[in-house]
Parts: sequence; structure tokens; C-alpha cells
Amino acid sequence: MDNHLTNIEIKNFKCFKDFKADGFKRVNLIGGKNNVGKTAFMEACYINVSAQNIKAFIHGLSNIKLMRETLNILDDLFGTKKDFKVNDIINNSIESSDKIYTKSNINLATFKIKDEKGVKQYIFKLNKEDIEVNINDFSYEMKSIDSIKFIDNFGLSNNDIVSYYSSIQKKDEEAFLNNILNKFDTRIESFKVIDEKPQCKIGDEYLEVTEFGDGVRHLISIVTALYSCEYGYLFIDEIDNGIHYTQLDEIWTIVLEVSDKLKVQVFATTHSKECIESYARISKELKDDDIGFISLYKDKESNIKSVTLNSQEIQDRIELGLDNR
Repeated sequence: MDNHLTNIEIKNFKCFKDFKADGFKRVNLIGGKNNVGKTAFMEACYINVSAQNIKAFIHGLSNIKLMRETLNILDDLFGTKKDFKVNDIINNSIESSDKIYTKSNINLATFKIKDEKGVKQYIFKLNKEDIEVNINDFSYEMKSIDSIKFIDNFGLSNNDIVSYYSSIQKKDEEAFLNNILNKFDTRIESFKVIDEKPQCKIGDEYLEVTEFGDGVRHLISIVTALYSCEYGYLFIDEIDNGIHYTQLDEIWTIVLEVSDKLKVQVFATTHSKECIESYARISKELKDDDIGFISLYKDKESNIKSVTLNSQEIQDRIELGLDNR
């Protein structure tokens, strides 16, 4: 697909000082040791494909800040900071992104802050467009791109699930989601949005999704987001969060089949050997070779490097008993 991300260069973003990776496929699983930068790598890719205009670029920067700071934001909202404002988060995400540089086959997106002689400016370069804005004139407006979604390890909010579920309804695929949920938990008969809340039916009663374990919420998040990202991009942090290892094959079957049908490029992280093995096993069963495994590691100088394996290389390493993590 022409719109798929195949390579990226990242500079001055979180743990990445000067980093390159390529060989991306339709579905990409990212592995590596803890704290090597798996989530940050995915965030940089998310920002890059989102950078189609200033509002979308700012939304990408702010959204990753919001996801990383979820617990602190909730504490501020319900704690002692009565003057909490969303603009504070947006401003903080912008100010902490000085000199960020991302370049891919899709977008060139850079941002820096110029502060000279008492005049402060935000300077953007989005593809071939150079934009300079005086900080006093900056609107802080942001707008997401409908076909680009990021699921953090908390899963989607109720509002997001309700919103994304409409994409399933438009394709008359409600029965598909119901069947998936029933395989995951045989007690679940169906899923509905009732009183603007996502709920699952057990017996004669509908229960809110929050009444179930993290796995059910995560599964619903993945499926609804996939349908909402047709011809776009879906980023999933810790795809196996709350999922028992015996159910990983079902998750990967859904991701591979739906992403192929709807032309969605998927990036997901994991630290689980079982998740990687399931990914390779199901892609082989489905004869889907449009998959890749991106392994992040640190060299002797603590610089982050990557190796991208194609479908056959992943299979070969598993058959040799090598640890892909």
C-alpha cells in the first residue's frame, strides 16, 4: 500500500537521539528489553503519520503526553489542582518537543522553538511547508485524523469505544464482534451501546464493560479501533495486556485478517515470548507474509538500534529456538 509507513528517521525525541529503522510491513510487532524505547518508537511513528497539518501534529504530540500522564492528570482533576487546564498539557507537550525531527516515506515533520530578543516563535516544517508562529498568536487548536488511532496500555475510554463502534455498525459487522467476544468469554452473548455506555450481555442482564476484566476491554478496543482505522494506522501498546496466552492466537487472527481486509497498518508492542510465537504461528497459518518484527536494542555506547525481521526470518529464529525478544 502506498500509504504504509516503510521507514523512519527519528532525532531528539525522548530516548532517540539519532535513530533509523526500515522494512516495515502491514502488521509490525515491536520487541526488545524493558525500557529500550518500544513505546517511544511507536509514538514517534504515530506523530509522523499524524503530521499532515499543524492541528493534527499538535494533537499527536499532546495525545502521547495525555496517555503517558493519565494517572497524574486524574490526580490533578480530582485532587488539589483546581485550576487544571487541558491547554497546560498541550503547552507542556509542545515545549518539551523542541528540536524534534521525524522523517519517513510518508511525512517530514520537524519542530523547534526560537527564542531571540524577547520574541518566542514556534517553527514547524511539515513536508515542504515551513510555518513560523509567534507564541502569542498560537491558537493551541488541535484535531485528530479519524483513521489514525493509538491504544495505550489502559485501553480505550468508554467514549472512544462508543465512537469507534459506529464504524462496525456502518459495515453491519456487529455479529462479528459478538462472535469474537463469545469465543473470548463464553458467558458474553452480545455487545451493545446502551445509554451511551459500552455494555455486554450475560444472561438477561447487560453489564458495563468496566465490570469485566482488562482483557475484554482491550479486545473491544482493538476490534473497534481496527474498523475505525480503515486505510489508516493503528498503534497498540502492549497488545497482549490482560490477554491470557491461550487466547493470543485469536487476537492475532483478528488483527491480521481485519487489517488486511480494511488496509490498516498496525504497529504493536510486546515483551512476551508467547505473543511473538503466536504472531509468527498465525501469520504462517494464514499464509500472510506482510508482517514484520522490529527488535530494538542498545549498542555498547547505549545508542538505540533496530533489526527488522521479515516473516521467514521470524519463523527461522523460532525454529532454531532463539529468543526474539
